[in-house]
Amino acid sequence: TPLYSSAASDVYKRQELQEEVEATCQILNLTGNETRFKILFLIKNNQRLCVCDMSDILGISISAVSQQLSKLKNGGLLVSSKEGQTIYYSIASNFINKLDHLFIVHSSKLITKAA
Repeated sequence: TPLYSSAASDVYKRQELQEEVEATCQILNLTGNETRFKILFLIKNNQRLCVCDMSDILGISISAVSQQLSKLKNGGLLVSSKEGQTIYYSIASNFINKLDHLFIVHSSKLITKAA
């Protein structure tokens, strides 16, 4: 019986690792675009933002922001909520910690380069 348990455990660990690799690749693929990275960074620091605010902050058109938001939402990194006519975007709960790690690495590189 221990042999079976060990084999089952190994299969589970490989499956878990595969899921983690897939999620990491998804994040890297979506954050590889500078505008999408900035959007995620803004939302992370503000909890949630609407398209108009992001457009103003980034200095790009609403349609350009909307296009990137669509990719991030379809990729599962963002969720949206509607209040009246305004749609707010926030980081999907299952990606908050993963993005925190990415932003910590990014911020530390910026600080190192500035020093």
